[in-house]
Amino acid sequence: MTSADVVIVGTGHGGAQAAISLRQNGFAGSILMIGRDSSPPYERPPLSKDYFSGEKPFERLLIRPEQFWRDKEIELLLRTSVTRIDPVAREVTLSQGGPVRYGTLIWAAGGDARRLSCAGGHLNGIHAVRNKPDVDAMLAELDAGAKRVVVIGGGYIGLEAAAVLTKFDCKVTLIEALDRVLARVAGEDLSRFFEAEHRRHGVDIRLSSAVEAILGDGDRVQAVKLASGEEIACDMVVAGIGIVPAVGPLIAAGAAGADGVDVDEFCRTSLPDVYAIGDCAAHANPYADGAVLRLESVQNAHDMATVAAKAICGEGEPYDALPWFWSNQYDIRLQTAGLSLGHDDAVLRGDPADRSFSVVYLKDLRVIAVDAVNRTKDYVQGQKLVKARTIVDPEALRDAEVPLKDFL
Repeated sequence: MTSADVVIVGTGHGGAQAAISLRQNGFAGSILMIGRDSSPPYERPPLSKDYFSGEKPFERLLIRPEQFWRDKEIELLLRTSVTRIDPVAREVTLSQGGPVRYGTLIWAAGGDARRLSCAGGHLNGIHAVRNKPDVDAMLAELDAGAKRVVVIGGGYIGLEAAAVLTKFDCKVTLIEALDRVLARVAGEDLSRFFEAEHRRHGVDIRLSSAVEAILGDGDRVQAVKLASGEEIACDMVVAGIGIVPAVGPLIAAGAAGADGVDVDEFCRTSLPDVYAIGDCAAHANPYADGAVLRLESVQNAHDMATVAAKAICGEGEPYDALPWFWSNQYDIRLQTAGLSLGHDDAVLRGDPADRSFSVVYLKDLRVIAVDAVNRTKDYVQGQKLVKARTIVDPEALRDAEVPLKDFL
């Protein structure tokens, strides 16, 4: 295909949902999806959980069966990346093959795993968790006998990877530069709970620890050296230190953006007829008091894709979706609604020792977010409090026997 009415760059959740939503909204024009992956669109979150652990085969990760894309006349161009955008000619240059002209462009390229910048960061045996080949490479190393693993980064990806690695009977050491895990996304109650759970499963958690270098035997990782001088021997390293938004061609073409690419309430970039959605799209979020930020979640990618598709079909509805997230670690299910950024109070409901509790985050007495651990009812009812921007009495909120719905 040398041209398409809509070209979608990226075959993850955002790109797939954009194509699906276009058809659902009656778009009859040609659609071309371009992706670097060798597989049709598939779910990313299970990679560090169900797929890594072997509980779910890859076929069950597919967002739609392969036949679906053919039936909907959505063409997939895989193993291909976009290297340049010409917004005047409305043309994208590909890593292989000729240029492709577009009527409208949807950029859903997500981001690339942030690589270690320390000495030795290039050695074999260092892995990220971003796509299927990443996880397949780790599984191959485990099959080959890797047993000592250092996980760098105490965010969700690092913690989820650590939890699965314990199932392989690995000796796992998790290194976090800050003084608690999940420090950027959750309150201290939740951080300390997950630290205790991982230690209970044998994970050696090192807080306030900086990585100075990765040491190797030839071109192969052999140990992780901390700033303290300690060396932790290992067979494999997993780096879960965030992503770098994949927006180079957009910015080079003149699109506005700093951390990612800037979009308006309809997911439009500053370039004509060019939209951006998902992990790479910086937007003014109504649940963060209008702060401009990127959200790395399936929810955000899905809802932005729907907004962009409707705008292209002439049915513009501004982005106003409640952020939500989840994480599975061991037998723990964490569900989060809202954004706790800038909270001035965190109210604990229940006892973490019972492994079923929630944390409600307040700002000026208004509910802005809820973390629910094995407590789905608080999560569901907490969503309503966040949406309604409910003002509550913190002391009354601490009584876990009082349903959250009573505060509406």
